[in-house]
Amino acid sequence: MLITSTATKFLKRKNTINLNGRLLDLTKPVVMGILNVTPDSFFDGGKYKTEKKVLKRAEEILEQGGTIIDIGALSTQPGSEAISTKDEIDRLLPAVKAVKKAFPNAFVSIDTYRSWVALKVIEDCGPCMVNDVSGGNFDVHMYETVGKLGVPYILMHMQGTPLKMQENPEYEDIIRDISMFFTDCVKKLTKAGVKDVIIDPGFGFGKTLEHNYELLNRLDSFKVFQLPLLVGVSRKSMISKLLGSNTDEALNGTSVVNTLALMGGADILRVHDVREAVEAVRIMNMVRSTTE
Repeated sequence: MLITSTATKFLKRKNTINLNGRLLDLTKPVVMGILNVTPDSFFDGGKYKTEKKVLKRAEEILEQGGTIIDIGALSTQPGSEAISTKDEIDRLLPAVKAVKKAFPNAFVSIDTYRSWVALKVIEDCGPCMVNDVSGGNFDVHMYETVGKLGVPYILMHMQGTPLKMQENPEYEDIIRDISMFFTDCVKKLTKAGVKDVIIDPGFGFGKTLEHNYELLNRLDSFKVFQLPLLVGVSRKSMISKLLGSNTDEALNGTSVVNTLALMGGADILRVHDVREAVEAVRIMNMVRSTTE
């Protein structure tokens, strides 16, 4: 792969993320626990409807070794339709506020592709990472908003929209196509003043089963960007379809794929099952320590 001019600006791999003066150390991989306050997410939809349940889940993530709590209020599973901005705010804002108050030292990420939602939540609740599954494609103001807020941004690749992204995704070369997307977006984010960017190739978002496993096999290609890499494969259909199982039975497959992702250079694992992912990280760290 050709190293682009944007990529070569990052001469040293970025191993820390700055969230309002607090540094998140990524010299070793960390785990991001999912907290969905949605009624329709593909695995845990409807589980966390009350503040008590939200806080219990946040506590569980931290107690099991999670480093980041990722809170989302709208489903982006294949075939899902967007909800109104008001509905998203009404779900997201109370959850983030409660988690930030109860666990002030936790790193919190908000899963939204709307700049106004990011602005409102961060102004009301304090600094959070912004996890944008659209990579800025759904809201032209996202980059400038994140730049002004001065918070880390997770840049994810998606082909299409959640409603139709799995109808017929096509790539000439999936690594090259996603790398071109990252190159263009990182350049724009830098221009907008965003200082901390995490890249996410977007497993399952506009990718066939074969695309997902080719992406997994060639994951180390993204090291050229010298930016932290997030991988989210937790209980996704790329696992259950391949194994002929269902989402509830996909934990073992998820652990295998997470381990392969760590071998490919993942710095952050975004998961439902925190304890198992933390164990995978610990084992990988031990293996690597024997070669140092």
